[in-house]
This record gives sequence, C-alpha cells and structure tokens, in this order.
Amino acid sequence: MKNAPENNVKNDVEAADPRPESAVSTMVGIAGLVGLFFWVMVARNFGAIAASIGITPEMIGLMDMPARADGPYSALLAVGFCGLPMVLWSLFRDKVHKRPSTGIDWSQKTPVKDVLDDSIVKLAGLWFTWGIIASIYIIFRFWWTTQYANFPFSMQMFEAAAIPLVIASIPYVIWIDRYLVNRRDGAWHLGAWIAGQNGWRSEQIFHHLRAWAVKGFFLAFMISIVPGGFQFVVNMDFAEVVQNPVWLANALISAMFLVDVQFATVGYLLTMKPLDAHIRTANPYMTGWVAALICYPPFILMGNGGPLDYHVATSDWAFWFAENTTLLYIWGTVLVALTGFYAWATVAFGLRFSNLTHRGILTHGPYAYTKHPAYLSKNMYWWLATMPFLATNGSMGDMLRNTAILAAVSGVYYWRARTEEKHLLGDPDYKEYAEWMDRNAKIPRFFKWLKGFAGNRLYGNLPKGDDGAVQPAE
Repeated sequence: MKNAPENNVKNDVEAADPRPESAVSTMVGIAGLVGLFFWVMVARNFGAIAASIGITPEMIGLMDMPARADGPYSALLAVGFCGLPMVLWSLFRDKVHKRPSTGIDWSQKTPVKDVLDDSIVKLAGLWFTWGIIASIYIIFRFWWTTQYANFPFSMQMFEAAAIPLVIASIPYVIWIDRYLVNRRDGAWHLGAWIAGQNGWRSEQIFHHLRAWAVKGFFLAFMISIVPGGFQFVVNMDFAEVVQNPVWLANALISAMFLVDVQFATVGYLLTMKPLDAHIRTANPYMTGWVAALICYPPFILMGNGGPLDYHVATSDWAFWFAENTTLLYIWGTVLVALTGFYAWATVAFGLRFSNLTHRGILTHGPYAYTKHPAYLSKNMYWWLATMPFLATNGSMGDMLRNTAILAAVSGVYYWRARTEEKHLLGDPDYKEYAEWMDRNAKIPRFFKWLKGFAGNRLYGNLPKGDDGAVQPAE
C-alpha cells in the first residue's frame, strides 16, 4: 500500500532536516524497563519462587520466608536489575565505551608506572571530595531524620559503602588512567592543589566540586525515596484497584513514579567515563542551582506551609468528580498519560539522568516533541490534579491565592528550563538540537506561535521595518 501524499511530504521534510542523533539509544531505556519489571514480578512472588527452587529461610538468613520481598534492600536490588541491562546494552550493543566523548583511548595502554603519580594525586583529590561530602552529611542533621524523606536509610547505605568504595577506587583510578587521553581531570587538579603541586587550575577544581555536589545532594535524596514507592507497587492488589477509577489511576501513577525514581537513582550512581555517562559539565550558574534546589528538601518552597504551598483548603480531582464515574475515568486517564510522559522522559535518559548536569544531549523519545517533557507534564499534572481554583471552604481569596501560587510554581520550572538551556547551549550539539526543535517540534512551535500572537496583541500589528516599532523582548 502506497503512502498517502501528506505522509510522503512529511517523510521528505524529515529526510531534508533530520533530527540530530541522540546520545542515548531508545533500547537502553527499554532494557532497563525489562530488568525492573522482572525484579518487581519476582519480588511480588518471592515466597512462591523461593519454595519452588528449594530456597529455605535459613539459606538467606531469615526465620520465615516472606511472601513478598518488599523491603528496602529489595528496592535497592531493583535499582541493580534496572541498571545492569542498560549497562550491558550500552557496552555490547551501542559500544558507548568506544566513543570519543568518553575521553578514553583503549589502544594506548600506558604502563602503570607512567600513570601512578597522577593516579595518586587524583585519589587524594577524590578522597578529599568524599570527605567534604561526608562532613556535610554529619553537620546538617536533617540527613539523619525522616523530616523530609527516609534519609537515615541513605546514610546507612553510604556508611556501609564507604570503605569498599575507597578500596575499589584505587585499582579503578589506576586502571582508567592507563587509557585516558587526559588524565589530569578535576580530581587531579584538586589533589595537586592539596599537595602543593604546580599545574592545577581553579576552573577544573570548581567543575569537579560542582559535579560531586550534584551527586552527593541528589543521590542521598533518591536513595531515601526508593523503598517507599517500591513497597507500594510490590504489595499492590491489582484485582482490587481495577474496581475503582481513582484507585486504578493512583496505582498506575505510583507505578510510573517507581520507574522514574529507579531510573533516576541509576543515573546518579553511574556517572562513569567507560559508560560515556560521566558529567561533562555541571551547571556553572548560581541561578540554575537556586531554581533547582528550591524544588527539593530541605530547601523546598512547595512543601506544607511553605511560601509556595498551593494546597490551602484544596482537595483533588477525585473529590471534585466523586459523583461522576465517567468523568473520573476520563480525568484519571489524562493524569495517567501525563505521568507516563513524565516517566518516559526519565527512561529516555537511560544511565544518564541527573539534575544540573550535561551528560550528553537527548533528542529521542519525548525529547523529539519538547525540550522539557518532564517539566511540562508535571506542571500540567499539578494543575489538573489539584485544581487550585477550587476551594473546599468556598473562599474566593483561597481560590485566587492558590491559583497564583501554583502559577508561581510553574514559573519556577520555566526558570529552571531557561537556566538549563543557558548551560547546555555551551555545547554545539545542544544548539543544533534546539534549533531543530524550533523548526520541527510541535510543542516548541506552538509556544513560539503563542508568543508571537501575544506580542501582536500587546504591541499591535506594526509594519516591518518601522523604526518606531516597539519590539517584544526576547
């Protein structure tokens, strides 16, 4: 069957203006989803599976065999089952370790004696960085409370991993230094500064510290929230939730949040050059850090009682549509779709998700439609799920106030998007992608049209070339 004429035109346009290549292949994310789904199914049927293959409670250090493996360690195993397939696909199928962007030349095999001095200096810088992060964890006690999340679990995991990581870093650094084109990275520059050696550069040290600040701050948060969502999904009663549109929507939304958290945790863990998943640059702009950090504890402004808390006297969609089952199904479907788009945006990163960093430019999946799919979908979700323009107490003041505050929250995410683009535009690959999106992607073109329409309405339809015309600000 021949293509319709309009399809031929579309194909011709795409061939003439192809989308820039993505740093991550679609199959990386799919591999991670398969691995995560496998472990969730095992965890949900853990007792039966263990009994069928002859595993007794004593073999795994338990008094009784649980029917379901829903604990925090099982949740961390899920991170492994999510990450390992992505690592294998990236290495054996996509061969990311051979990309020039890794900074690795596997053919050079520099002798250990020739890299040892640099490796020792680099280890000093790396261990000093880890010491700073550990000191910050110790000093700021909220990381040892459950005020914002299960941070004590994160601290427990970091304590258990500290000595093995220090030991493993020695052979790893020496091994990778044998193949690096430039061994003197940010860790080396910091180590050289500590040792009083010549040749260190402050910009390299600041880049190194920014990258580890991102990892130290966000990894602690991600690990703290991994167990909760996993436990909920593993214990979910599918036969029960399908009986009610609200339960069903919330169950699917929770499952997709599980996907998001698992993939994000993998991303913060695997910032490694051999996987081409290292941090190229961390956002150097203070405005970018402020915009991001106010969305996360302990700096979060949107929490209960915070200045951007838009939940005063509000309820949710299930409350307002409780008497209309059809509308509940429709509204729930929209919310599930938005959450799916949000989770898809994280899955598309594969091994590379993290805030405030550049780890390769994504152009596939939802990033073929908008440069900021997660921000767009989550803000639309908040508006539709909360409906801040309605208040349970009937107060017009609360309705207006909540609406204005949620508009401010959306403004924060717009601010985040702009600061991220300012950072990424330093890479020619992102500039090429952004220009392609402006020409081809429907969502950016819609907002561009909307901006132009608003400009025409505000400033009038003035003729081109009019020296007295007032032009809209960029």
